[in-house]
Amino acid sequence: MKIENKKKVLLTGVSGFLGSHTAIQLLEKGYAVTGTLRSMKRAGEIEDMIARHTSKVGALKFAEADLLDGQIWNELTKGTDFVQHVASPFPREFPRHEQDLIRPAREGALNVLKAASSNGVKRVVLTSSIAAVMYGREKGKRSAVYNESNWTDVTNRKDTTPYYRSKTLAERAAWDFMISDKSGMELVSVCPGAILGPVLERDFGTSANMVIKMLDGSMPAFPKLGFEIVDVRSVADLLIRAMEMPRAANQRFLATAGYISFAEIATILRKAYPKRKIPSMLVPSFLVELFSMFDKTLKPILADLGATRTADHSKALHMLQWQPIPNQEAILSCARSVIDLKIVRP
Repeated sequence: MKIENKKKVLLTGVSGFLGSHTAIQLLEKGYAVTGTLRSMKRAGEIEDMIARHTSKVGALKFAEADLLDGQIWNELTKGTDFVQHVASPFPREFPRHEQDLIRPAREGALNVLKAASSNGVKRVVLTSSIAAVMYGREKGKRSAVYNESNWTDVTNRKDTTPYYRSKTLAERAAWDFMISDKSGMELVSVCPGAILGPVLERDFGTSANMVIKMLDGSMPAFPKLGFEIVDVRSVADLLIRAMEMPRAANQRFLATAGYISFAEIATILRKAYPKRKIPSMLVPSFLVELFSMFDKTLKPILADLGATRTADHSKALHMLQWQPIPNQEAILSCARSVIDLKIVRP
């Protein structure tokens, strides 16, 4: 009988929007995956959800792990070939204390890296964010084209949020760790834009809210802003390319598929769902700032009002032959999935 010697991948945050899609693609490629959860109570439903999208769920197992528990990562990285560190707190509202975000993001990344280094892991792929790339600029200098050489300035608090600072400080700490690491381990960081695409369960990614609010009528008008967006399936694909391809070692990559405004998203959804009340009016920026005093979920977008921050993703295209799914499909597949799952009424 042939014994399969599958390469082993530790995937942190398997229950998340990106984590579950990454698990599916890893399993499809023949890897043995250990996915970490904050609580094993969700293991059954996550396994069932992933099993709906791959027949290879038998190569998936789960482990309970806290980002701040250094000992558990030491156990989990033993005998592991690669680590996909996707887990990071992403709240829908600002936390009362920003260290509640920054500490687990930064210390969690370091705990994973230290454990991986001591246990001979070949490569760690860190999911960062364009939040670590495009922010911390003075007003008037925010609209620009950004690439992998750019870093968010966390000292500029007017153009950063606690989440942006947490992602920046975590990625900086990871690269600083690598300077003194002598194990031969490699690090790659991937910085996605706002992630859309098909939602797999009711515990969905925060970015999907922009599509949900347009579909369910809770966004009567849209603000004058936009984002670099990317399909979740494309990010998972890039994470795996960053893990497998030798030339990706010790590189940073932007994972975006292009800038799109809220007005353009609304137009795409209006054409696809003509019977729904998709917003068609622009809300003035001063009103968004006023509303944010009452609706805390608006706070994170204030820095982007009136600014057009675009990303140059050519490095991933040329170096790793990455081809992201077009933005229109990322938006429409997100819409179809939230209706199918009854997150938005049919």
